[in-house]
Amino acid sequence: MRVRKRKGAEELLAENPQIVVANPEELKGKWQQRFAKKQPIHIEIGMGKGQFITGMAKAHPDINYIGIDMQVSVVSFALDKVLADTLPNVQLLHVDGSALTNYFADGEVDQIYLNFSDPWPKTRHEKRRLTSKDFLAVDEQILCNEGEIHFKTDNRGLFEYSLASFSQYGMIIKQVWLDLHASAEATNNVMTEYEEKFSAKGQPIYRVEAVFPKK
Repeated sequence: MRVRKRKGAEELLAENPQIVVANPEELKGKWQQRFAKKQPIHIEIGMGKGQFITGMAKAHPDINYIGIDMQVSVVSFALDKVLADTLPNVQLLHVDGSALTNYFADGEVDQIYLNFSDPWPKTRHEKRRLTSKDFLAVDEQILCNEGEIHFKTDNRGLFEYSLASFSQYGMIIKQVWLDLHASAEATNNVMTEYEEKFSAKGQPIYRVEAVFPKK
């Protein structure tokens, strides 16, 4: 999700170091120290304006959430939501989601969310897709034994590619939805800003839950 540059965004992040981690490399292997309670850690890579990560945190106070995005303005909007709802189980990172092993130790994360990632449709850009084998190798490293990826998109091409990528990597496809909002799961679904906009137009939302094999 690309958003306009927000005036004062960098200052807002700097003023809230209790939520926006300034030096995440120093917390590698120590993330539980950032939260009020020791609980499973779920991360969202590319969190948009934070509607999903904060919605999940409110719905599941027994899980610790970390939202990741490389855009300063995006992180600042997510920060607004965390501050407004006083969520002790959310931390935010302003970093590149492709370098996760710099910030998380092996097996430190329990689950990863990929919501409406950039499809990078051109073949020459395949390695940039967050569900390509190179990214999956990084995900597998930081995830716990039998860790999961939950993936949502409105892009049919990326969805089909991702299913194939998960399968070829050796992951177990746990569940698949070809039209999430027409299913029973829709009642428990926490939407992103992007998802809310496009599902309102009747566009189908694809979802898959995939599990890495037991190590």
